[in-house]
Amino acid sequence: MRYFADASSHTLAEILLFDYTHAESDQQSFPHLTMTKNFGIIGCGMIAGFHAKAIQAAGGALVACFDTRAEAADKLAAQYQDCKPYHDLKAFLSDKNIDIVTIGTPSGAHLEPALAAAEAGKHLIVEKPLEITLERCNQIIAACKKNNVQLATIFHSRFHDSSLTLKSAIDAGRFGRLTLGDAIVKWYRTQAYYDSGAWRGTWELDGGGALMNQAIHTIDLLTWLMGPIVEVTAHTALLAHERIEVEDTAVATLKFANGALGTIVGTTASYPGYLKRIEISGSKGSAILEEEDIIRWEFEETVPSDAVVQEAMANRKSGGGGAADPAAINYAGHAKLFANMIAAIDGKEKLVVDGPEGCRSVEIILAIYKSAETGQAVKLPLGKDPELKARKKG
Repeated sequence: MRYFADASSHTLAEILLFDYTHAESDQQSFPHLTMTKNFGIIGCGMIAGFHAKAIQAAGGALVACFDTRAEAADKLAAQYQDCKPYHDLKAFLSDKNIDIVTIGTPSGAHLEPALAAAEAGKHLIVEKPLEITLERCNQIIAACKKNNVQLATIFHSRFHDSSLTLKSAIDAGRFGRLTLGDAIVKWYRTQAYYDSGAWRGTWELDGGGALMNQAIHTIDLLTWLMGPIVEVTAHTALLAHERIEVEDTAVATLKFANGALGTIVGTTASYPGYLKRIEISGSKGSAILEEEDIIRWEFEETVPSDAVVQEAMANRKSGGGGAADPAAINYAGHAKLFANMIAAIDGKEKLVVDGPEGCRSVEIILAIYKSAETGQAVKLPLGKDPELKARKKG
């Protein structure tokens, strides 16, 4: 299987024919990777299981894991041969067998292990968000640059075949003048979900609510497709959950640098939970991406490769995603991102989602929070963290 790290460097026909003749599966193959890299996982909660499977699928080896809860590290290590559990971070980072560290701790607890791993000379893959403030994101980016290690943020939606197809069509100008870009994440989380971990729904460790935790993947994908957002106006609310500090519902209107307008809708209070959507509209075409499937693909001028997309539309493969169950996600995108990291270390590819790219969606969400708090439009880029009264209270 060949992975196109830069969709814009290939023709639309190449991308389409590749994308829809190579179905994503649990077992990926990456023959362009010549050397196995050893991984260690920090944070052995639910997401660690997806990281572990993606490491194997990408051709890597899971050799170590660490968690402050000894039982969590021991449990994960017991599932993978040659994976050594650590209960001490310093000892974990002293393991010379580890080339790459993935971080899956709560969002607001990424900074400290990331800085320590960078100082230890480990390449880093950090779960979304990179961190919960611009300052903390920038500290991680600076530490990785100082120590000459690679840094990637997990936004695996960029690696899906359908996302690459859509990006290629936009770059090829098939949409004409882009007019609207919408991100819609109407998910559902029970009260028990928030009650299951003391960090969930807190400003300190979750960094926000439905936007920062759930909708951030779709926000990243929207701005990757449409280009930079230069202004947001927003409202947020806590409507259907108790005992949390953050929003479970948010709506924002957007202005993009290219003149297009758009919206972001994010919630964890839409029973029973629906597939996330990206809708792109232009003067010469429109498309809708639902979860990992393109469900609408309509252009003023057709090309032969459109037939491949139409065939894929007739054979949709997405399940429920994380709409109602946070554990019901596919790790194929993770595997491609991990493979991209291995290739970047080998000097064969550039990172698709590096530190600054990972920081961009955090900045957008912080701008939305600021607009919702003040009732005013907020310009981007921010330059620095906005003062948020809600976060100070939290």
